[in-house]
This record gives sequence, structure tokens and C-alpha cells, in this order.
Amino acid sequence: MQDRELAIIGAALDLGAGRRGVDMGPSAIRYAGIDDRLAALGLDCVDLGNVETAVAEAAEEVDPQARFLPDIKRACERVARLVSGVTRERRVPIVLGGDHSVAIGTLGGMASVHGPGGVLWFDAHGDLNTPETSPSGNVHGMPLGAALGLAPDAFASEAWPLPALDPQHVALVGIRSLDDGERELVKELGIAVHTMSDLDRKGIEPVVQEALERVSGAAFVHVSLDMDVVDPEAAPGVGTPVRGGLSYREAHLAMELVAEWGGFSSFEVVEVNPILDRENATGHLAVELTASAFGARIL
Repeated sequence: MQDRELAIIGAALDLGAGRRGVDMGPSAIRYAGIDDRLAALGLDCVDLGNVETAVAEAAEEVDPQARFLPDIKRACERVARLVSGVTRERRVPIVLGGDHSVAIGTLGGMASVHGPGGVLWFDAHGDLNTPETSPSGNVHGMPLGAALGLAPDAFASEAWPLPALDPQHVALVGIRSLDDGERELVKELGIAVHTMSDLDRKGIEPVVQEALERVSGAAFVHVSLDMDVVDPEAAPGVGTPVRGGLSYREAHLAMELVAEWGGFSSFEVVEVNPILDRENATGHLAVELTASAFGARIL
């Protein structure tokens, strides 16, 4: 892991979420010291700043079933181009959200270089909705559905191919909230979904190992860490908290296992909302978990 060069890309986007404030997530994570933490691991890391994003006050909703999609897509296209650029430079992109709709850009950028790949999706939610199945119209609940090529043509772009993911190399971990449409898609596509009930029964290590086996061999493997996968007691600063998530230590062990495996090509951490946080606890935890994914250890 220490031989890898990294590039941080910020995406201060909150148009995909139902609550405001997650656009300040990249600043909160940077303020918590992500650059210094990665440098302390001996990693070469450059910070490319934030892509340009719109704000709700200056954006048009257009379609209530996919709210603010044109502006979200433009921001994601900027993310995709930066991700593809640093990937071709053999750097590992680390995308800081922003809401989880930024993953459309991250996955799209990776797929534009490698073709359809795989993803380890750590999240309380499935994010497999489409405009037709979404109860809210919030795009941060649709990035996986879009990347799998299930969403309408409005999600297509010259910046990425669709599908960007191979469903046989997709694994969701920590899930505890799925909509009806998402349940049907999971069954239809055979996606590997590891719920919190699975973790309770088996333990975090066997579940993550199963997920790693699922994604191994893909053209690329992206690790997407939504901070709401962690229980709100440890990560209060998220917009859509769901009780019963990963504990502090379970989350770290999951990232440590990812680091030991070492086969991922890109990383993102999203949904940090400083407005809802306590003394930037969630921002600091995001930094700690990112460091664990890149090789930080107790000894």
C-alpha cells in the first residue's frame, strides 16, 4: 500500500440529498486532517481541491422523480474526468463527498478507463433505486442503480460508459434499509447484499471476506464508504442515520481487511454532514477509517 500514490478529489455536492449540509463534508474531512494522516503513513498524496458544483438555491429541480439531476450530472462529469485522469497517471483517486450521488462520477470515471468493474459498497442503504422506484426522488439513493445501467437515458453521459459495474462483482455491506424496488432488483440481478443481520450472525470478518471474494477479479474495484454505515452513536453527522449500524471497531476492522486485501483501485467517503455532527466527530472518524483502508494499524 505504501507504494501507491494518491489523489484527493472533493465533491461538495448536496443536491442529491434530502437534507442540506452534506456539501460541507469535504471541508470537514480536510479539517480533520486527512492529508496529514495519509502522509504520516508514508503515502504520496496530492489534493486537487473541489470540483465545481451548483447549490440548490441556483439549481432547477426539473424532475421531482430525480431531483436536480442535470446539475448533479454536471458535477459528476467533472468528478469522472478527474478520476479517469489521475487513474491514468497511476494514482488512486480518493473522492470526498458530498452526498452519495457523487459515486456516479467516481464509478463512471473508473469505468471510462477500465470498463465495467466492481464495488464494495459500505452503506446503511442500498442506493439501488431508479426514478421509477424511488420514494423520494433523491438522487443519492440511485447511484448504484445508475452505475448498473438500470436508470433512464437522462443518467447517460459522454464522461462514462453504462453500465459502469458488473453485477457479479458488486457487494453491499452493512445494509439495514432497503426500499421495495431495491429488494426486487437484488433478487433479479443476484447482487451480494450483506445485511446487519448477517453481520450479527457471522461477524464482521467473515462477511467482509465474502464481499472481497465477490469483487475480486473485476476490471477495477471501487470502495465506497457511506458514513451512515456506522451506527449513529459513533457517526452522528450524517443526513440519513439508521440505528443498528457498524460499531466503531467493526468499521475499523472492515477497512483494515480491505487494506490487507489491497486490491482496490479507488476509494470514496461520503455523506458527512457537519451541521448534524458533534465537534466534527464524523469527519474525524472518516479520516480514521480512510487511514485504516490505506494501511494504518495499531502496531
